Amino acid sequence: MDSLFAKADAIRPLGKRRKVSHSQEKGSKDHSNSDTTLQSVTKHTSLPKSLQPSGSTEKAPAYSHIANKKLRTKLNRNSAHAAQSKALLEDAELLLMDEPGKMEVEGEMERTWRVGQSEIALQAGQEAAKGRREWRLDGGPYRSRYTRNGRHLAIIGRTGHAATFDWQTGLLHTELQLQETCRDITFLHDHSHFAVAQKKYVFIYDRDGVELHCLKSHIEPTRLEFLPYHWLLASVGNAGYLKYQDTSTGQLLVEHRTKLGSCTTMAQNLHNAVIHLGHQNGCVTLWTPNLPHPAVQLLAHLGPVVSCSIDPSQGGRYMATAGRDGTVKVWDCRNWKGAVRDWNVRGGGGIELEWSAKGSLAVASGGSVNVYTRPTIHSPMQTKNQPPLYLTHPIPHRPLVSLRFAPFQDVLTIGHAAGLTSILVPGSGEPNFDSTEADPFENRKARREKEVKALLDKIQPDMISLDPEFVGSLAPPSKLTTTTTFDGKPAVEIPFSRLPRLERLKVQGKADETELTDEDGEGMDGTGDSGKKQSREEREKRKMRGKGKSLKRYLRKQRKNVIDPAAVAIRAKLEKQKEEKKRAMIIAAGGDEPRKPSALDRFRQTR
Repeated sequence: MDSLFAKADAIRPLGKRRKVSHSQEKGSKDHSNSDTTLQSVTKHTSLPKSLQPSGSTEKAPAYSHIANKKLRTKLNRNSAHAAQSKALLEDAELLLMDEPGKMEVEGEMERTWRVGQSEIALQAGQEAAKGRREWRLDGGPYRSRYTRNGRHLAIIGRTGHAATFDWQTGLLHTELQLQETCRDITFLHDHSHFAVAQKKYVFIYDRDGVELHCLKSHIEPTRLEFLPYHWLLASVGNAGYLKYQDTSTGQLLVEHRTKLGSCTTMAQNLHNAVIHLGHQNGCVTLWTPNLPHPAVQLLAHLGPVVSCSIDPSQGGRYMATAGRDGTVKVWDCRNWKGAVRDWNVRGGGGIELEWSAKGSLAVASGGSVNVYTRPTIHSPMQTKNQPPLYLTHPIPHRPLVSLRFAPFQDVLTIGHAAGLTSILVPGSGEPNFDSTEADPFENRKARREKEVKALLDKIQPDMISLDPEFVGSLAPPSKLTTTTTFDGKPAVEIPFSRLPRLERLKVQGKADETELTDEDGEGMDGTGDSGKKQSREEREKRKMRGKGKSLKRYLRKQRKNVIDPAAVAIRAKLEKQKEEKKRAMIIAAGGDEPRKPSALDRFRQTR
C-alpha cells in the first residue's frame, strides 16, 4: 500500500509542486517510499554465481612504482583484464561438463526409445524444438548435405530438383530444376559454392544457382566428397575411378582405377582425409592421393557394401559398414583383424549409416531410423546381439536414402521418397564450436577472411596418410646406404632410394658411360682421337653419333617453352661435364689451364 500511495502522490497538477525539505544530510536516504515487499524478498534471495558480476578473485598487481602515467595506466588495465579473464574462465568450467547431456529414465522398467518426438519437442528448449521439421517435396528420393558450420543445407532430388537454403531462418539461396538424374550434392569450402553429381558429369554452381564449371573428367559420378583442409573434390562413379580435383587451382590432381567395378558408397575420414569406398564384391578400400593402390583392402561383407561412415568423435578410429546381406558391422581402424561388433537389421538390404559428432550411430533400414550411443556401440561382443537402443523413429516413406547429422545441433535429417524429415536426437551434437574453424554466426567479412586464411593454410595432398602423426616426426635411419660423391664434394652416405637414376645404375653396374661423352668427340683444333685432321663431313658425321641415346631422347622430348627442373638439371650437368673434358684436353695438349674470368680483369693492362 505504501508503494501505491507513493505513486499516487507523484501524480499532481503541474501548478502545485511538492515541498522538498533539504534539512536531511546528504549521506542519508529516505526509504519511506520504497516497496517493503521488495525489500523483504531481496534479503533472502541471491543471483546464481554464473550471473553475478564477476570480480577478480586475485588482486591485480599494481604498478605504482612506474613514473610514466600512460604506461602505468596501460599496465594496470592489462593486469585487471587478465585477472578478470581468469575468473571468467573458472566460471565457464562449471558450464562445460565432461559428460554430454542425454535422455535419462527414472525407473528400471522405462526405456528411452519409448519417448516420441512430440514429447521430446515439448520438453526441449524453444530453439532446440525448431529443429523438428518436415519438408514435403516432389521429385525424391532426396539426399542432403550440411555446411561445416551447420547453418546451411543443400538438398538434391533424384529427378533433378536442387536447392540450398539457411534452414534456421528459412532464407532460400537458390532452387534449380536440372531436368536430369542427379545422384549426390556437396558444399565446397562454404555455402557460396556447391557441386552436383549429375547424370554424366559433375557441375559446380554458385550460391545464386549460376553454373560455373562442368568437370568433364568426372564421368557418371555417383558420390561426392570435399576435403576442406586440402581443397580437393573427390568423386567416384560407375566407371570405378576415384578422382581428385583441386578446387583452388582447377586441375585434376590424380585419378585411381579401383579395378572393382561400379561404386556407390563413399565416406571421408575427417581425421586424416582418407577416402573409404564400398564395392559390389563386399570389399572396403581406403585411398589416398599419393598411392596408386588402396592403402587398406578389407573384405567386410558377403554381399555389396551399401553404406559406410566413420566416427568423428574418436579421431576416426571406428568405422561402420552396412551390406546388402542385412548386417551392420563396426570396425576398429587400428586393427583390421575382425569386426568389433556386428548385428542383423530388419527391413531389407537398403541400409544407411551416419555417425554424429558425439559418437551416436544412426541406422536407417526399412521404415524406421534407430540410434545407438556409445560406449556400448564400441564394446566388443562375440555374439550378434543388437546394441541397446537409444532412440527410434518410424518413417513410412520408403526408401530412406540419406542420413545427415546437423553440426552443433541435436538434429538428424532423413532423406526419403516424400522429401526430408528432421528429428531431435538429444546429446548427438557438439555443443561447443570453435569460431576459427566453423562459426555458425559468421558474417560476410568473417567468411571472406576465413576463406583467405584457409587458402594460405592449404595442406598438400602428399601429406594425406593413414597415420597423420608422422608429420613432424624424425625419419627412421635407412638400412641400405651408399657412399657416393657428387661434383667433387666430400663423400656422403645416401640411401639407395634417394640416389639419382644414373647413380643407381652406377651402383648396380648397369650405367652406360658412353652417354656422358662429348657430343663433338673432337679437340679444339678439329683433330680426332688419332690426332689427324678431319674433314668437315667426318666431323658432322661424328657429331650425329649418340643422338639416339635414351638421355638425348629425353631431352629432345622436353618442350622449350616448359621449364622442367629435371631437364634443366640434366642439361646443366652435361654442360659441366663437357667443360671439364675440354679443360682436360687442353691440359693434356700442354696448354695452361683456363682461368675463370674475374671482375678485376678490367684493370689488367693489355700488351
